[in-house]
Amino acid sequence: MRIALGLEYCGTGFRGWQSQAGGGTVQDALEHALAAIAGVPVATLCAGRTDAGVHALLQVVHFDAAVERPLSAWVRGANAHLPDGVAVRWAQPVNGEFHARFSARGRRYRYLLLNRPQRPGLWQGRVGWFHGPLDVAAMADACGRLAGEHDFSAFRAAGCQAKSPVKMMTRASLERRDSLLVFDFEASAFLHHMVRNLVGTLIHIGRGAESPEWVDALFAMKDRRMAAPTFSADGLYFRGPVYDAHWGLPMAADEAGDGIVT
Repeated sequence: MRIALGLEYCGTGFRGWQSQAGGGTVQDALEHALAAIAGVPVATLCAGRTDAGVHALLQVVHFDAAVERPLSAWVRGANAHLPDGVAVRWAQPVNGEFHARFSARGRRYRYLLLNRPQRPGLWQGRVGWFHGPLDVAAMADACGRLAGEHDFSAFRAAGCQAKSPVKMMTRASLERRDSLLVFDFEASAFLHHMVRNLVGTLIHIGRGAESPEWVDALFAMKDRRMAAPTFSADGLYFRGPVYDAHWGLPMAADEAGDGIVT
């Protein structure tokens, strides 16, 4: 039986999603917890891998269960074995054709940037931070230029393994909420470090180093070296994949928090 899980996690303290030698990743923790419930090793596949320090409001994974367990065991039972900072929110049986990654037709990210002179205290590790004044109107103008199908080579990490840098950005927006800037991005798929590179470039524009038209020039140049440095992972949240309704998954990630993070 194939099972889909929805989980959330705080990336602080984890070495990212993907299992690696030495452990310390969210996938390692989840598979250990699921194995404790199943009594046999369990291999998971996720909708979108996250780097060290990146959070997830709704990560979706699937696995093929070799044993039958009630759905409550995959949720409450797994949570009893998971470390602080990661929790399974729901479990649901799915058609064997469902694939957490390949069935997704889009992915959503949010970046939270604290824009004030003082560094974060309460929100340490949960927001990015820029101390100087920012021209939010110019940044919003630049955001609008990201929408549509583009070659995002200028915002692609050197080690990115994606077959093509061309992606369809269906949403790129910016909203100020007091001292917090909220960036939202939705696309068919994302390149490695793409959101953090976009945020770094938008901050560069906001502090007056470049005009909003710089985004158009970067698309044309297709050269990562010409864009701004990669920004901190602290404020980056994977808001979840986008699936067609026929899969019937409970995708209400926005119920998880206070309306800012989510």
